[in-house]
Amino acid sequence: MNLSLYGFGERGLGEKVHGDDWIAVDCGMMIRQDLPDNPLQVPDLSTLETLSIRPRALIITHGHEDHIGAAAWLWPRWGCPIHATPLAAGLLRAKFAERGLATDAIQVIEPGEALETGPFTLRFLPLTHSIPESCALLIAAGDHRVLHTGDWKLDPEPLIGPAISAATFRAIAPVDLVVGDSTNAPLPGHSRSEGEVAEALAKTIARCEGRVVVSCFASNLARVLAIGRAAQRCGRRVSLMGRSMERMVGVARQLGYMDDLPPLVPVADLGYLPPEEVLVIATGSQGEPRAALSRLSRGRHPHFELMAGDTVIFSAKAIPGNERLIERLKGGLKHFGVSLFDDDNHPELHASGHPAQDELRTFYGWVRPRYLLPVHGEPRHQQAHRTLAESLGIQAPVIPTNGDLIRLDADGLSLQARHPQQPHIVSQDAVAALPGLGGEDVHRSRHGSLYLALSVAATDSGWTRIGRLMLDASQASPMDETAFADWLDDCLAEIEVDSLAELRLALQPRLLGWLADHLHRVPDVHLQILAVEAELLGK
Repeated sequence: MNLSLYGFGERGLGEKVHGDDWIAVDCGMMIRQDLPDNPLQVPDLSTLETLSIRPRALIITHGHEDHIGAAAWLWPRWGCPIHATPLAAGLLRAKFAERGLATDAIQVIEPGEALETGPFTLRFLPLTHSIPESCALLIAAGDHRVLHTGDWKLDPEPLIGPAISAATFRAIAPVDLVVGDSTNAPLPGHSRSEGEVAEALAKTIARCEGRVVVSCFASNLARVLAIGRAAQRCGRRVSLMGRSMERMVGVARQLGYMDDLPPLVPVADLGYLPPEEVLVIATGSQGEPRAALSRLSRGRHPHFELMAGDTVIFSAKAIPGNERLIERLKGGLKHFGVSLFDDDNHPELHASGHPAQDELRTFYGWVRPRYLLPVHGEPRHQQAHRTLAESLGIQAPVIPTNGDLIRLDADGLSLQARHPQQPHIVSQDAVAALPGLGGEDVHRSRHGSLYLALSVAATDSGWTRIGRLMLDASQASPMDETAFADWLDDCLAEIEVDSLAELRLALQPRLLGWLADHLHRVPDVHLQILAVEAELLGK
C-alpha cells in the first residue's frame, strides 16, 4: 500500500509552512481479507491535510495494485497531473473509467524519459520486476539527488522487456540517498530469473496428465506468457479465469506485450475439450475468498469443476499474513483429489520480483549512495537492509515506519516527526476511517457485545486453549470465527505470564486490538477465563 511524498523547501517541524513543494510517488491499496466483505484499505490522507501538503503531481513507478490501486479513490482530492508509463497508465484509465472519472490527468511517459514539475526534475530509469515497465525514479531538487527504487530485481532474462542496464545506473552515481526495496534483504544470493521459471513450468506442465490450473498474480505478465507458451508446446488450449487476469492481459495485448500468447478459449467452452488439452491460468494464489481459485476449491464455479487426476500449480509465493487463507484454500483443493505443486515442494516454479543480498550489493556498487532509507517489508527486512548497507559503507540512520516525516539536508538524514496513520477503508463507495482504533475512539465506537469464555492450561512456553471455543458474537459485527480462533491460539501461546489474572491483563488489550482491526465496530467484550489443571490433559 505505497504512497510516498517528497517535499522541497523550508518546512518546520510539523508546522504549516508555505513555500515548499511536494510530489506524490505511487498511490496503492491493499485488500483487507481479515474484514467482512474484504474491503479495500487505502492510505490515510489526514496527515497531509493537517500539514497543508497537496502534491503538484502524482508519479507512478509501476502498475501493481499496491502502487496504483487507491488512485481512483484518493486522486480526486488533489486533481493534479498523473505521470505513468504506458501499461500503468492503461490500467489507471480502466480504474478511473469504472468510477466515472475523467482520464485527462493521466499522462504517459516512456521508460527512460524525464520530466520537470515545480522544483523537481524526475527521470524514469527502467529496471526489471514482476510487471513490465517498472521504473526507479531519480528525483533531483536543489542540490539533492534521491533515487527512489520502487520494486525491482536484477533479472538477466525477464521474458518481457529488456534486462536492466548497469551503464544507466552507473551514470547517475553517486546519489545522496536511495529509498530502497527491503523485501528480500534477509535472503542471501540472487532472486531467480523469469527465464528459469519458464523452463521449470514447461517441464512440469509437460508431465501432467489431466487438466492443469496454474495460479499466479495477474500482473506478472511474463509468467502468464511463459505458462501460455508451455501450454502450447504441450498441445493444451489456454483459458483465463478471473476478472483481474482478463483485464491485465487485455491492456497488455493492446500495448503489444502479449503477441506470443496463444489464442484463448472461453472458460464456458472448456467442458468440450479432453482433459489433457486444458490449461487454465487463474487468479487467487493468495487465498482471496472471491477469486477464481477459491471458487474452484469450493466447487462453486459455474463452468469448471476440479476432479481427481487434475493438477493445480501455485506459481506464486505466499504474501506474509496470507498463510492461513492459503492453507485453507489448499485444504479445499485436496478434497477433489488433485495434485498440488507450490513454492514449498517446487520452489523452481516461482521467482520473487525483489532483490536478494547479492543484487543489493551489485546495485549499490553502481549508484554509490551516501545514505539509505530502507522501505518495504517488515522491520526485520528493513533491519537486514540497514545491516547490509552499513557493511558497504552506506549510512542508514533511520528505519522508517508509516507516517514518518524525514528530512534530508546538508547535515544528513533525520527523523523530524511521527504521524500515526489510521486505517481507512473503502465502504459504500466512499473512503472512511476504520472505526474502533486507539484510545477514547474505541469506547466511542463500540457497538454490540461479544461474550468469550476460554478454558486454558499453562504450558512450558505459554498457554493453550482446551476444548471448544465458547463464543457468542451474535450481537457484534460479522466476523470470521475461524480466523479469530486461529489468532487466539497463536496469541495465547506467545503470552508468558504465571497467573490467570496476569493472562487476562495481557490478553484483553490484544483482543481489543484484533477486533478493532477486523470488525467495522468494536463491541463491548465480556471475557471469562477458566483454568484446567495440567494433570487433566493426559486423561
